This record gives sequence, C-alpha cells and structure tokens, in this order.
Amino acid sequence: MKYLLGIDQGTTQTTAVIVNELGKMIEKNSAQLPARFPQAGWVEQEPADIVRTVKEACAPLLAKYEISAAGFDNQGETFVVWDKDTGEPVTPAIVWQDTRGESVCKALASNVDPELLRRKTGLLLDSYFSAPKLKWVFENFPDIRRKAHEGKLKFGTTETWVIWSLTQGRLHITDPSTASRTLLFDMNKFEWDEDLLKLFDVPRSMLPEVKPSAGYIGDVDFGGRDGQGQALPLHALLVDQQAALFGQACFNAGEMKCSFGTGSFLLMNIGDKPKLSNNGLLTTVGWNFNGHTAYAFDGGIFVAGSAVQWLRDNLKVIPDSASSNDAAKRSTDSGVVVVPALQGLAAPHWRTDVRGAMFGLNRSTGSDDIVRATLDGIACRVYEVVTAMSQDLGQAPPHLKVDGGPSGNPYLMQMIADLLNLEVRVSAALEATAIGIANLAGVSALGTSFDELSGNWKSETSYLPEMSEEERGRKLSQWNKAVEAVKRFHGDEVNK
Repeated sequence: MKYLLGIDQGTTQTTAVIVNELGKMIEKNSAQLPARFPQAGWVEQEPADIVRTVKEACAPLLAKYEISAAGFDNQGETFVVWDKDTGEPVTPAIVWQDTRGESVCKALASNVDPELLRRKTGLLLDSYFSAPKLKWVFENFPDIRRKAHEGKLKFGTTETWVIWSLTQGRLHITDPSTASRTLLFDMNKFEWDEDLLKLFDVPRSMLPEVKPSAGYIGDVDFGGRDGQGQALPLHALLVDQQAALFGQACFNAGEMKCSFGTGSFLLMNIGDKPKLSNNGLLTTVGWNFNGHTAYAFDGGIFVAGSAVQWLRDNLKVIPDSASSNDAAKRSTDSGVVVVPALQGLAAPHWRTDVRGAMFGLNRSTGSDDIVRATLDGIACRVYEVVTAMSQDLGQAPPHLKVDGGPSGNPYLMQMIADLLNLEVRVSAALEATAIGIANLAGVSALGTSFDELSGNWKSETSYLPEMSEEERGRKLSQWNKAVEAVKRFHGDEVNK
C-alpha cells in the first residue's frame, strides 16, 4: 500500500493526515496555532509558530509511514515578509481576517477601475486579500519598504513561508490558486501582473515563483522520521478551500461544497474558463496543472461556527456547541430572526460596516428561540451564496456537499436543505481539506484519476428538503427584511 501525506495549514491549527492510494484517511494529527489581536481589527500569528505546528503535526506520522508524496494547503491570504539572507521575519504573519488594509483600499479606490480589477483577479479591492495589507506595511514601516525594493526581502503566504524555512531558502514557491488570493495575480495569464504590482508598490523580486498546483516541486523535510529528518517529495499546493473542493470531488462545473468552521466557505466549480459574478461573488483559480484547469466562484461567510461559539461563550445560553441542535428543536417561537453579522456581512453583500441584530423579540422569547434563530441565520447566509452562485452559472448544483464541525448539526443541515430545496450531503471524511491536498499529490505522484477519486467519495448522511413552499417563502421573507433593516441601520452606502 502506498501512502500520501496531506498537510492543511489552517488558521487555528495545522492538521496532517495519512491517506492511502484509495483516498481513505488512515490517521491524522493536529497542532494548535495561536493568534494574537494587538488592537481592534488586527489579527496576527507568530511565523515561527506556523513552522512549528507543521513539524509537530507531521512528525508522529512520518515516524510510522513510508510516504510516497506530500501535498500542502494553506490559509490563503495570510502572509509573512522575511529577510532573504537570514530567513528572519520582518513582519508577523498578518492573517486574512486582519483589516488594517482598509485605509489603503479607501485611498486607492478612486484610482482603481473595479471592473478591470475583477477581470484580472476575480476579486474586489478589499483588505481581505494580501496586497492592501502589504502596502499598509510599506506605508507604515519605510525601512521594510526600502529593503523590499532593494531586493533584500521575500514575501509569501503560509505555505511559501514554511517551505522556504524547511528548505533553507532553496524553494520560494506558490501555486496559481494561492497567488490568485493576493490581488497581484492575473488569473487569466497565470502570472504576476505588473500594473497591480505598481498599484500596490510591490517589487517583483520579493514574490515567489508560481508553480503548477500539482507536479513534482522538490523535496521538503516536514518533520523528520525518528528525529533524523526525512526528505519527502512535494507534489501538490493549493489554498485550503480549493483543497476542500478537490477533496469533495467537485470536479465538474456546477458541483460545489461548503466547508464549515469559524465561517462558511462555499466554492462552486465553474469549469475551465473564468466567469465573473453579477451577484457579489469572487472568481478564483481552483487548480491548474498538466492541462487541468478549474475556476471557481467563491462566497465567503465569515461567521458560522463562531456564531455558535458566541451563543456558548458570550451569551452562555448553551453549555457546548453540540447543544445548539437540541435547543433549536425545543424552540417554540419561529418569529425571532437573528442576522449573525458578528464580523460584517461578506459575500454576497460585502458590508463590513454591518453588525449583527435580533428581530421579533417579545416577553415569551427564550434562549432556545435565540439559538434556533442564530442557526437559521447561518442557514440563510448559506442560502444567499448558493443562490447567487446558481444564478451566475445559470444552473443549480445537483446537491451541496458539506464538511467541517457544524456539518454535524442535524438542525442546521436540515434547515439548509429546506431553504435551498436541495439535498445536502455530509462528507464522511472529517478532514476533507487535508485529504483533498493528499489526493491531489496522489494524482501527480501515483497517477490517481479523477474518476477513482469521485468513486471513492462517501457521504456520512444526507438531508432531503422537507419544508413547504409556503414556510420557505415566509422564512426567507423574514430574513430579507431583517438584512435590509441592518443595512439601513448602518447606512445604505456600501463601504467597499
């Protein structure tokens, strides 16, 4: 039996999995990744911690298995800048959630044609992506800017930084899916764009080489075998959400997945040609290698599991996240509506100024009703994004594949199925992202076919719609009124 190593370098932890040649996960190990919040809107991580968690997650697995190939996926927009000679970071890892680039976006807005930007990158001018935050660093730390333009510094998202660190600077690389999350990359030409580099004041010399998403990349020691070190052939690189799309075997246009965690991240495969959304979605590179190209619509919802944590930790209306299912089923008042915009409304609204709200409270409203309404709000946000994707592509998905912790909540999954009037399939693989990047490495190193991976995908359970059209219409009408109300409360003008 041949074994593959999949490494998912996520925002809160790094997870490594061993997958066999059939795509089945054999074992996993995780290491927690701390973050710090120096001031409102700032989210940072220690670059050394990122490397450490990769080693810690991998080492026990490497001590037990002979690995044929490894794949590495990453947080996406989170980046580090470091000295090219010493390898020492000159910035923290500035996380995708960080908003310090908002001032840059506002200053550049009048000089940017948003449609041209979308045609090149598929993205919006937003601090979510790497380039505005990098420009903020340059503006606030002139010495870093000077050294960057002198060719003394390197830039990289988390996989670039880790691989550089573990190869002593021999490999400075990324892939098209990750590069497409920076606002510096032309998704049509698959290259760094000179006009965007000029716009964000980024010297080409600090950027990594863009390698195909799959194919032999080089040898990397991800943690060591019995403490002695073990060079592994690296065969795959992707952003985490694209890795989950691959792991969910969404290989055909119209197929889509939703990965639940802190937020909900929805991607729909739209085929081998980029399409731009008319409904507030992003377009991103899914993967590109050996003649296989997939683009995807991207709809990020920044609050999902974190809303349940808010119920648990802040409101203290449930003792643990799993209890939200029973609480929602006990609720007797379906007139309460919660808009869980605890970090603004991302896709398809893109209103970072909006905050959460509750509607329909009365003297009989209890904690169970608030829990239910919060789960309903998460489901409504998923409905909005799936509907927007279906409209943009001109076809509805055959079903929605889901993974991640909240996918284990029966009430939430049934509500999503009901609102979408669509089957929801919960992946049997709990680590779809890490398995996805391992499977992509297998496509490169072992010749595994897409058909084999599709045949091996299994669902743990599925949910079929049960709600009447009348009830569905009522709930969506309530939701739409609530969203419009919070938008008006925070001002009608979109701030993006």
